[in-house]
Amino acid sequence: MRYRFAMVFGLGALALSLTGCPPKAQVKKEEPKAEDTQKNQPVEEPSLRGKDYQEVPELVTVYFELDQSTLRDDARGILQKNYEALKQHADWEVLIEGNCDERGTTEYNLGLGQRRAAAVREYYMSLGVNGSRIATISYGKEKPICDGHTEDCWSKNRRADSKARMKATESK
Repeated sequence: MRYRFAMVFGLGALALSLTGCPPKAQVKKEEPKAEDTQKNQPVEEPSLRGKDYQEVPELVTVYFELDQSTLRDDARGILQKNYEALKQHADWEVLIEGNCDERGTTEYNLGLGQRRAAAVREYYMSLGVNGSRIATISYGKEKPICDGHTEDCWSKNRRADSKARMKATESK
């Protein structure tokens, strides 16, 4: 009986090994189209090195909720007005400075400030501003405009400031 079991088991294993698995179907990978690759490429920000951005009255600050980088409805309205100014001044490069209130660690606030600046940049780009005109930086909690320790004061520090500078013209 043992011999018969071993023989049947051995023959079954031999039959399986001889049949093997069917070959895998080859999936042809399509090459991405040129316009698709350009659409998905992130637009590089301009360099901040050696550039002096300034506050201009046409570009208004937007504010954020606690621990949020999502644009509020009032912020979107402000950014649409800022966009109108940017359309009229095609020679401006824009720096968006992300800021936070004093609560939270330095690392957390730097990350949150960067996300806030990025949200504003993405919104400007969705309106039609070329991303190569828009740079971002996070100051975290390092540049408060209000030094008090109240919710009213903290809400003024949770912001993204848009500053401008004239683009350098290349001499020919």
